[in-house]
Amino acid sequence: MTRARDVADTQDNTGGAVAPFVAGKNKIINGDFSQWQRGTSFTLAGSIANNFTADRFNAQFDGTGATCTVTQQTFTTGAAPVAGYEGTYFARWNRSAAGSGNTLNYFKQQIEDVRTFAGQNITLSFWAKADATRTLIPQMYQEFGSGGSGAVLALGGSVSLTTTWQRFTITATVPSISGKTIGTNSSLTLYFIMPTGVAFTIDYWGIMVEAGSVATPFTPAGGGFPGAELALCQRYYQTDQSAGTGSTSTGYLMQGITSSRIVCNIFFPVQMRTTPTVTMSTGAPYWESVPYNTVGSLTLSAVEASKMTRSGGLLSIVGTFGTTPVQNYPGLLGSNQITYSAEL
Repeated sequence: MTRARDVADTQDNTGGAVAPFVAGKNKIINGDFSQWQRGTSFTLAGSIANNFTADRFNAQFDGTGATCTVTQQTFTTGAAPVAGYEGTYFARWNRSAAGSGNTLNYFKQQIEDVRTFAGQNITLSFWAKADATRTLIPQMYQEFGSGGSGAVLALGGSVSLTTTWQRFTITATVPSISGKTIGTNSSLTLYFIMPTGVAFTIDYWGIMVEAGSVATPFTPAGGGFPGAELALCQRYYQTDQSAGTGSTSTGYLMQGITSSRIVCNIFFPVQMRTTPTVTMSTGAPYWESVPYNTVGSLTLSAVEASKMTRSGGLLSIVGTFGTTPVQNYPGLLGSNQITYSAEL
């Protein structure tokens, strides 16, 4: 049994509701869209590909003949949709044209572990608006992961968006997981299912999923402290961006092992969900080697992280170096981005 209601002008906080601004009551990480480690503007790949955008949020679509984007938007000062928590950014999902063959447009977040809220009453609340009157279908599924049971609908509803910010709530009872098989990377997944076969723009902010049948005032998962929200995001994704060239640059201090390999130890500020997948951009990395103190190019062959753990470990870069690494001598790897992903 579910219900959807517009509570744009009021906030229910009656007896039994969780107190506002409590860290951990909201299971949606980055629901205020304060964290954008990957960038602030994304042109999405189609064919139902995963497109991570704002931290923890994934966008998907299908069909041809349209460009779909997710971008960071900034609230005009004092114009955030709710008093008491002044948001800075919101997320905008845009489909440029109807195109053809479009059967789905999703914006989603996977809450780690299908055990979350199993057998409990929950409330989903969020603010949204659109370029015109649009129907938005929020749903949540218990997804039991690879090798697990089939997905089960946990929450469903339908809301009508307008060109003005509104807060919507939907309540439901999440099914028990008794008798189910839990595989790897299980989750309780929130989907925002958007219109198909039409151009549209939908804006999102203040997304929260909490225990109970009352929507309390919005609180980010980290309780409102930006450092806490970033740390929650870094459990799933971290990035390092170096800049500059030569001796004034910032980057990774690494050690030459062979003429084609350099290594260093990495220590993550937050333990990641699982051993991460490591990727280095292939833009224009360089290597400045001691004792020559000269800068040379780097043509990347491989990023190896076989000895990496959830907390860090040995990072190994293999490639063709313009300035040859010298065994047991340090050097500086720069002008590149290295990312660590442990997303579900």
